[in-house]
Amino acid sequence: MSKFGVLPPRVVLDPLLRGWLVEDIGRGDRTTQSLLCQNANIGEAQWVAKASGIIAGLPVAARVFELLNEKVNFLALVPDGAKCEPGQVIAEIDGSLDALLMGERVALNLAMGLSGIATLTHIYVEQIADLPTQFVDTRKTTPGLRLLEKYASAVGGAVNHRMGLDDAVMIKDNHIVAAGGIGEAITRIRSQIPYPLTIEVETETLEQVTDALEHQADIIMLDNMPVEMMGQAVQLIRQQNTRVKIEASGNVTLETIRTIAETGVDYISSSAPITQSRWLDLSMKISGKSIDR
Repeated sequence: MSKFGVLPPRVVLDPLLRGWLVEDIGRGDRTTQSLLCQNANIGEAQWVAKASGIIAGLPVAARVFELLNEKVNFLALVPDGAKCEPGQVIAEIDGSLDALLMGERVALNLAMGLSGIATLTHIYVEQIADLPTQFVDTRKTTPGLRLLEKYASAVGGAVNHRMGLDDAVMIKDNHIVAAGGIGEAITRIRSQIPYPLTIEVETETLEQVTDALEHQADIIMLDNMPVEMMGQAVQLIRQQNTRVKIEASGNVTLETIRTIAETGVDYISSSAPITQSRWLDLSMKISGKSIDR
């Protein structure tokens, strides 16, 4: 387990992994099963980084191989959250060759994708590391992969926002239109939700910020505001209620994130590390020698 992120328990993770293995293997691995007898050939392999970045997902990769054969040994040589360099061996594996070959693609795909997210997240976080503002992810995730993509985001140093619609209330622009205003939306929702769910409201103007404050929103999001207006909104909120948390969102880039943080917001949220990250290139190399057991 990374010190930054927590993986879902096996009762949640395993069905996902089994589904992805079934998708890839289908009615059978024609190449491997024609070449090797099940569990008959034992070998070893190394995972090698081909680019620099932040590693994430090695425990997930290990579980992929374990589901194919519980006797496979996957030894991570670096923890999730560590930086790797090109040519660095990040894991060693030994076990039945059929399991290694059938699990290779699913395991590598997951680790490369998650490491890419962790890598770009880390770059964003580093831009504001000396400031009190925290970087937050969003619900813009790949369906079926949210738990793991959020894990990778946390490994990269971000704070996880709500995992789903049931975690907290977020009143967005379309909710406000549907309700007829911020006040109406907050009043109606507060009478329905259980304790201790928080209420966050998305605002685009200073008038909306004032409305959210008057109706005691717990968190106020400043969405797509010009930086100057954002600074004014922060001052307005701090003067009226120091307990309200402030989140900035919209058009957050590596070039703008620090300027946004300097306005004094508590959180900056962005989907970019998940939606715009590139996979970190990793490869698996099987050695030519066998292992006696």
